[in-house]
Amino acid sequence: MLEKQLSINFFLKPSREKSDLRGVYLRITVDGIRKETSLSHKWDIKRWNQKAGRANGAKEDAKTLNYILDTIISKITKYKLELLSNEEPITASVLMDYIQGKGTSKTKVLEEFQKHNDEIFRLVPKEYAIGTHERYVTARSHVAEYIRYVYGKEDMEFRELNYEFVFGYEHYLKTVRACSNNTAIKYISNFKKIVLRAVAKGIISSNPFVQYRPKKTKLNKKPLSKEELFILENKEFSNERLSTVRDVFVFQCYTGLAYIDVFQLKKSDITKDAEGNLWIRTNRQKTDANITIPLLPKAIEIMEKHKDHPDCIGKDIVLPVRSNQKMNEYLKEIASLCEISELNTHKARRTFGSTVTLGNGVPIHVVKEMLGHHSVKQTEEYALTEEESIKTEMQKLKGKLESNARKHTDSYTDLLESLKNLNADKLAQLTNFINQLNG
Repeated sequence: MLEKQLSINFFLKPSREKSDLRGVYLRITVDGIRKETSLSHKWDIKRWNQKAGRANGAKEDAKTLNYILDTIISKITKYKLELLSNEEPITASVLMDYIQGKGTSKTKVLEEFQKHNDEIFRLVPKEYAIGTHERYVTARSHVAEYIRYVYGKEDMEFRELNYEFVFGYEHYLKTVRACSNNTAIKYISNFKKIVLRAVAKGIISSNPFVQYRPKKTKLNKKPLSKEELFILENKEFSNERLSTVRDVFVFQCYTGLAYIDVFQLKKSDITKDAEGNLWIRTNRQKTDANITIPLLPKAIEIMEKHKDHPDCIGKDIVLPVRSNQKMNEYLKEIASLCEISELNTHKARRTFGSTVTLGNGVPIHVVKEMLGHHSVKQTEEYALTEEESIKTEMQKLKGKLESNARKHTDSYTDLLESLKNLNADKLAQLTNFINQLNG
């Protein structure tokens, strides 16, 4: 870090009252940028050396004031060297905050992270899912391991954080922890929330993430095709466990419900309108967004099939849904037996958004509401173009082009036929007319 041009001055500032007693002020200037503050002392202007910025005389009160001023200079100089040694920014604001007792918090990173996690845990399940708390617990453990691995400490102060820490943490996650790019960014995002919380609480004055610009890797998350969904729906399983998991997954494919929402779906969430149509009316666990979804025949069929299941009766739930971990474990087995692409609980939601709805001409703004998205931009990620969709659209284009070609051919044929039917006199008149037009 380059040496900064620093100057420290003391001066007297007159008060509103007409008096020789004036307030003693400190001015810190770094590279032309200045900060001033009152030192809460008053001094007689007749006993002040303006050039030296000190009290005149050998009296005890003058010696005391000058000692205070010299101590302030010593503190500022020492703190400047400390900042220089740690390669931290040296500004007039930073030095003034130090003298005023600001920005010197000793708050530790992992301690504040733990406070945040404890607060989230107390709000489960009212405002947060237990999975959210678990993610932050894991994120904290990764930060703790990084601090121990790189800095050899059990914790560190927020004021020690800088861009180098953030960049190094990303590198650590991708190399030592072997996280994918997107997974690493998620963990860093969790940590960033804690840092921004510290900024908001005044624990630190600057955000070390200001210059950090991560780029997510765009993943091609394909939904099930129509053929794959058909195979899955009609597969016969000798194992009741797999059959039930398949049914829950297919129900998701025809409702768009996320795992946690189908897991919590109560019978009271199913309502009937004036025409007798069944609807799901509930709120998403993740965003609390209101969702209203008409039940398609396949979803109703599955719901009716399991209505007498002991879990559905005892817990007043729509379907007997296993834990997310077990669901995904069994879905892998099902995918293998059906010889289709990999299955997981979120793939069902993506299949509803793409293959079942958008693929069948349902307007995207309607799909957005059923999925509980806040914006169409979120829904657009589900609008993945499949080969079948491309084929269908190109067939439409091919038909239009062939139709236009036939029209031109028919018009030309009609013209030739008309010309054939003209007698010699009419043909001669037409030829003369064309010649006149051509000059």
